[in-house]
Formats: sequence, structure tokens, C-alpha cells
Amino acid sequence: MISPSDPAALSDQSSTYATESESTPSGRQALSILIVDDEPGISDFLHRALGKEYGLVETATSAEEAEQLRSRCHFDLLIVDICLPGNSGVDWLKSVREQGCQSDIIFMTAFADMDKAIEALRVGASDFILKPFRLEQMTAAVKRCMERRQLARENFILKRQVDAMYAMEGMVGNSPSMKQLCQLISRVAPTPSVVLIEGESGTGKELVANAIHQLSRRGGPFVPVNCSAIAPELIESELFGHIKGAFTGAHQAREGLFSFADGGTLFLDEIGEMPLLMQAKLLRVLEERRIRPVGSEREISVNVRVVAATNRNLEEEVKAGNFREDLFYRLNVLRMRVPPLRERKEDITLLVNHFSRALSSQLGLSDLPFSHEDIAELSAYDWPGNIRELKNMVERCLLLGHLPSEELCRGNDDNCIDDCGYPDSWTLDQVEKDHILKVLDVAGGNKTQAAKNLGFARKTLDRKLQAWSEEDAS
Repeated sequence: MISPSDPAALSDQSSTYATESESTPSGRQALSILIVDDEPGISDFLHRALGKEYGLVETATSAEEAEQLRSRCHFDLLIVDICLPGNSGVDWLKSVREQGCQSDIIFMTAFADMDKAIEALRVGASDFILKPFRLEQMTAAVKRCMERRQLARENFILKRQVDAMYAMEGMVGNSPSMKQLCQLISRVAPTPSVVLIEGESGTGKELVANAIHQLSRRGGPFVPVNCSAIAPELIESELFGHIKGAFTGAHQAREGLFSFADGGTLFLDEIGEMPLLMQAKLLRVLEERRIRPVGSEREISVNVRVVAATNRNLEEEVKAGNFREDLFYRLNVLRMRVPPLRERKEDITLLVNHFSRALSSQLGLSDLPFSHEDIAELSAYDWPGNIRELKNMVERCLLLGHLPSEELCRGNDDNCIDDCGYPDSWTLDQVEKDHILKVLDVAGGNKTQAAKNLGFARKTLDRKLQAWSEEDAS
């Protein structure tokens, strides 16, 4: 047994432990430990022993000194003596837990007090070791904590990767503008900064905002609110809440959306529609991170990340006096633009297939295969309603069982193609593929007849079809 009053014994044990630690797996070096004990023999020995195994090991002789160290550095594990001079180890760790610290804790004590042990467990102790203790007891307890910590980190990283995958799942598209947007989302998501998303109606601004939230480090909810859908006289109550009797009809107190989004993200869609008076109050909240419910005399602290979106040109709105200049500058920290569909028509095939699969499953209908002629027709249209209009079109196609091309042409005659023409944007390879497939279709799938009509050998047709099949499968 190791006695706290026998430094020589501690020294002997230390040399033995140093030999054992040389074969330790390298994955533990990044983990850190804080030892808090007012007996120098114990803390010095544990510092030497554990320091050879783990990346950072610090010691402190009191709770006050430990708090100073903890304020400067994160520790994965706290090894704390219950009986410390001044503030006890349990009392200190209670305050540490209240501050949100999630480090593992091992308590040490020379007194087998059941009440103290129960109190320590309530604080969240991972282990409870009596003095004097064997070195193997302590190292085994530390190893258990660190392995659990390492597993938690690996699970967290894996969860982040899965979240990232699903967050970007709805961001369909391989066009350069979409790749650039996804890269920007991944870069700004972990930061706490305000984000302003610009884009026409129907481009998917809320999808972008949700992806930012999912990829952030925030554990709270994603709360969307459409500023244009709330009456001007009610928007303050909706966002900040109100107390009972604050206004006519306020029969009970109610929390606002800022409170619901605490710890998470509040998405203010169509922020350009927000009344000027409310804009001033929102600016104050963004600056001070505090809200005042309607009718209340006290303010409430909130931990909310704000993501705003607009289909208006806010700079023009500022010039016109419809939007506060100071709020615009406060929102314009991180700015991103969601491109309209007409600027990323190369994504239409992916989008159509994505919506067709999702909606057919949702509606209980058979998936409708879109031919290359259908895609050409869809690509020739400008889509003033953007992604929302395309999704609605795919849904109508599934319900009707065919492409309603008449509706597309009615809205955009100049972009329609007749049976003999091709879009100006098509390459020669696309025209060739389209023509060959049409001839094959006219021949009823007879490849020999189709090759004869096209004027080349059957082997040439087989080679081209095989190449296109491999491209579609890749």
C-alpha cells in the first residue's frame, strides 16, 4: 500500500511505473489530467507516474489554484482529494459542474466516509479511491476514465461526420456554384457568427440555414420563423415572449422563439419584411445577447446563433429607408448567396431524380423515369420559382404520369424546343447521344435496324451504348 506520509515508497513505485509506461499506446498522449492534492508526496508521485503516459499532467495544492489552471487549460480528467484546505474538493467540483465542465473525476480520500462518497457520486465522480492506495488501483481507474473519454471523442467525431453527411444530403448539385456554397457552409458552420443568406424565393435558403445549424457545434434546436408571416404588432411577442397581462389577450405568460432556440439557431427568414421598430430591438439583442419579454422589467440572457435570409437587396432597402443600416452591417458578417436554378441548370437531372425518388416514396406512387427528352425540356425552361417550382412540377408529373410540357412552354415560349431542335447549350456529344437514342426508340429497340438507319456498324452502336451505360452508372 502507498502511504501519503512515505515519500520514499512513492519514489520506489514511480521507477517501476515508468518502465511499464513505455509500452503505452500512443493514442493517449493527447489526453490531459489535473491532480489536486495538498500533500506534495502524492501529487508529485502521480505527476511523475502519469506524466510518462499522458500528454499533459498538472498539479495544484488547493481548489483556488486548480481553478486558475482550469481557466487556462482544458483537462479531460480531474483527480481530486476531497479534503482540501479552504474550499473542499466536492464543493469546488460542484461549482465546476455548474459552469458546464464535463471532465471525468476521480476522488481521493483518507477517510472512508459513506456520506462523502455519496456526495461525490452526486457530483458525478467516475471513481472513488481510498488512501493509502496501490499504484495499480489509480492507474486502472485513470485508464478506465481515459478509455471512456477517448471513446466519447471518437463517437462525437463520428456523429459530426454523420451529421455533416445528412446536413448536406439535401444540398443536391454538382455545379461549381453549389460546390462553392457547400464549401462555404462547412467553413462557417462551426463559428458562432451571424450569417446572412441571400437568394430568390424558392432557392432553398432554409435548407442552407438548417445545414449550417446541423454542422455547427450547437446542441440546441433549429427554430425557423418567417418574418413576413407574422403580423407587425405580434412579432415582438413571438420573438421575445411576453408576461401575463402584457397586452389585451395575454392571459398567461409565454416564451418567445429566442427562448425556444436557446443553445441552438434561430433562422429569421425574409428579414427584409421586419418592421423598422422591431429591427432596432433585434439589433440590441444581437449586440447584448439579452431579450426583454413584452411587459417585463427584467432581461433574460440567451445563447442563440442568428441566421437571417432575404430575397431582397438589403443594400437597396437601406438606401430606400426600409431597412436599418446598422442592422444590415451587423447581419452582414458572413454573407452567402444561393444561386437561382437558371444559373445551375446542370443540376436539374440530379434534382429531378432526387425529388422523384423522395416524392414517389412519400406519395406511395411508382417512380417516374424521366427521359433525356424530358430533361432537355426541363433544362430549356428558366424556372422563375426555382427549386420549389421544380419540386412541384415533379410532384405533378408523378400524379399525372407524364411530363406536363404544355405548362412549361406556356410560361416560357422562347426557351421551348420543338421535336427537331436542341438547346443551344448542348454539346455535340449530347446531340449525338440524343439522336441515336431517338433512332433506336423509333426502331423499337432493334439495334441492328437502328445501326442501319444511322449508317454505321452494329458494333459501333453497341460500343456507344455501353459507354453511356457506364457513364450513367458512375
